[in-house]
Amino acid sequence: MLLHHLDQGQGRPLVILHGLFGTLDNWQTLARRWATEAGLRVISVDLRNHGRSFHHPEHTYALMAQDVLALFDHLQLGPDTTLMGHSMGGKVAMRLALDHPERLARLIVVDIAPRFSDMEHQDDILAGLQSVDFTTCTNRQEADAALAKYVPNLGTRQFLLKNLYRKEDNTYAWRINLAVLAAQLPAVGEATIGEPFGKPALFIRGGKSNYITTDDKLHGIPALFPNSEVATVVDAGHWVHAEKPEEVFGLVKAFAKQ
Repeated sequence: MLLHHLDQGQGRPLVILHGLFGTLDNWQTLARRWATEAGLRVISVDLRNHGRSFHHPEHTYALMAQDVLALFDHLQLGPDTTLMGHSMGGKVAMRLALDHPERLARLIVVDIAPRFSDMEHQDDILAGLQSVDFTTCTNRQEADAALAKYVPNLGTRQFLLKNLYRKEDNTYAWRINLAVLAAQLPAVGEATIGEPFGKPALFIRGGKSNYITTDDKLHGIPALFPNSEVATVVDAGHWVHAEKPEEVFGLVKAFAKQ
């Protein structure tokens, strides 16, 4: 089973992995720019149980990294590839880098650290997604109203509603495999461990986010990624690329082209 992906541009490959509840669409504005303005071959990916990729009852980092590796093989990506992931996608990218360092030239991780993450902060989002009754929901506004009872932030709801689609029978559904993601959520918080990845790695963190702490910068990240740097994007939260696209565009372009 091959991951759904979008391949655009020519040059050194840059593979992009989205975060939990995301899709490759979340990155498309920047992906097009890296393809057209930075001269990169950009491959945006839907991870398993997300977007238009396959649904599966297992959702672990080891399996997700194997999914991405199979896509590398299918696309015949060479060792000059840059792999970038945001949040959950960042942990997938770290897992692949630690397990198969020979397949990458460099690694970019956006606003996530390798340590264990408590996933309780996702409880309200899960409750909101599960509260949408698709037997009665007839439009996007009704889905948004149901979500709003659990997820007051409009930007977060807009992000989640990108998963809403109309089926052939004209009813609505989530593209994500919600039941499996809810059941497997603890696994999404697992720590990343392994032998250090010695090639260049760039960690991009939001200045207003707590996903990468000072201790992560000083200890956790260098222990696994000794040839890494951490770039802080001021006034950005966890969705750094959505809040500060110009800064992220420049950081990734410079790093991937070096």
